Amino acid sequence: MRPAVGEPLRRCLSCGGWEYGGAPGCPRCAALVDAVVEESWRGFLFAEFGSPSADDERAVAGMVADEPHRHDWRVVDAALDRLTCGECGGALGRRAGCPRCDLAHGFRYAAIEADRPGVPPGNEHAVRVNVSVVRRPEGVSAPELLMRRLFLPALLVGFLPTTEQAQRMSALGKRGARAEEITRFLDALVEAPGA
Repeated sequence: MRPAVGEPLRRCLSCGGWEYGGAPGCPRCAALVDAVVEESWRGFLFAEFGSPSADDERAVAGMVADEPHRHDWRVVDAALDRLTCGECGGALGRRAGCPRCDLAHGFRYAAIEADRPGVPPGNEHAVRVNVSVVRRPEGVSAPELLMRRLFLPALLVGFLPTTEQAQRMSALGKRGARAEEITRFLDALVEAPGA
């Protein structure tokens, strides 16, 4: 389940980091990140179609993928997970470097990103980008993946860095900071947002 706005960060029992932040390497954190997407898909599917068959669910996924601008980003991402790429054979939009997947991955950003009540404007976009990177890690550099995955838990509970904080975070990544240093920086931001 996606954490509520303002909920305290919790440690993952498997990797010891903040929940969600161990993905994609920690299977438990990766499952939590996938659940962010799956939870919305299940809600959408039930509200709009009840309990469709597996074939009907794939048809709905195709419809959603054809009209990403009409659906929440999590519904679009889940729909793409249910479609098979005709070029690489994997889940559509997941494999970086596959032309058809790269195209579907780009189209996913046309989906709706509605901020939750109580978060700064732009938080949902930040959540969405970080979830996308963590679920498709081969599309980014190792330092970017590290920063995105470590930052995701704070974003999920409603935090959004200022421009200056984001630039400082980027500088840490570019100079090759280790996970422990980035985690300390993030912990300080979350505990004292004005720092």
